Amino acid sequence: MEARKSEVAVVELARALIRRPSVTPDDHGCQQLIAERLEEMGFKIEALRFGDVDNLWARRGKPAPVLCFAGHTDVVPPGPLEQWRVDPFAAEIRDGKLVARGAADMKASLAAMISACGRFVTDYPDHRGSLAFLITSDEEGAAQDGTLKVMQTLTQRGESIDWCVVGEPSSTDVLGDTVRIGRRGSLSGLMTIRGAQTHVAYPLPAGNPMHGLAQFIAAVTREPLDEGNAQFPPTTFQMVNVHSDADAPNVVPADLRCRFNFRYSTRWTHETLSAHVEAMLAKLGLDYEIEWRVAGEPFLTEEGRLSAAVCTAVKEQTGLDPELSTSGGTSDGRFIAPYGVDVLEVGPVNKTIHQANEEIDVADISRLEKIYYRIAELLLANTN
Repeated sequence: MEARKSEVAVVELARALIRRPSVTPDDHGCQQLIAERLEEMGFKIEALRFGDVDNLWARRGKPAPVLCFAGHTDVVPPGPLEQWRVDPFAAEIRDGKLVARGAADMKASLAAMISACGRFVTDYPDHRGSLAFLITSDEEGAAQDGTLKVMQTLTQRGESIDWCVVGEPSSTDVLGDTVRIGRRGSLSGLMTIRGAQTHVAYPLPAGNPMHGLAQFIAAVTREPLDEGNAQFPPTTFQMVNVHSDADAPNVVPADLRCRFNFRYSTRWTHETLSAHVEAMLAKLGLDYEIEWRVAGEPFLTEEGRLSAAVCTAVKEQTGLDPELSTSGGTSDGRFIAPYGVDVLEVGPVNKTIHQANEEIDVADISRLEKIYYRIAELLLANTN
């Protein structure tokens, strides 16, 4: 009976969070609800607001080691409402699935983490080390006033984290089939290629900037930038946006503006990768300007106590030996790992995130809660 009550409670908490439409960066009161739950468990609560972004740092205990559960309350916009089969913020359950914006990314994870810690501190009130939560409303947006600023603040006052579990939707097909042990870096280039506006029928005094872009793309994609390694897939290059127009069908435009992105392995840093690209551009003889924007460097968590605990917990609850992967986009783990923290991402199936009719199996929410509980038990239970 108690187990059933716990399963219902974690689902209802997820639904309560979803019903607060916290489109980035508006937290919409989610962190207040979370803070109230954690305060009842003996956590010291600290609200850290930077700019328009709400952040929550909560900690139970003072000694090391520190196990931190991290996540975000912000969600992406729902998109066209007519594409949804339910109100995206009503948190309806249909055919055993919770269908809502933020169901998988990542309010169910937050609910599971909170519930798991509630059970853990009840079972182990004198647990060793400390439990912590780092929650932001700035993960889906600019990500400049969220986890990045919180980690800077903690470091400045001498607080550190040993292990961090991020509740991002890491699973691919079924819960627990994949655990993220790192992420690739993300480097974007915003480039202008200059030519000269000219009638299409006459010789060009300067190069056609569109032809210049074609040369650049050919040079970048002619050979792989690297072969990847045991943990990372090969570095990828993608064009994101191109604009060049003289507003006439018989005029070559004077310039072209474009944006492209590299997702790169530990073979590179953003400095070495950008220098490699600029050497290519110089060799092509293009007249260009480029602005580089780094969303995050690659990070990797080596095998250790955290990975052992996570793999054990997943195996016990799902029967699966998870694939340890670095694929996918970026996450806030990129802001935590550089401080010497072991970071792993364990969460729901990601097939429907950022889409209409985002969903999670209701049964997976309680299974995820048990996984998080077991991770805490393996790392901090005072019987160890």
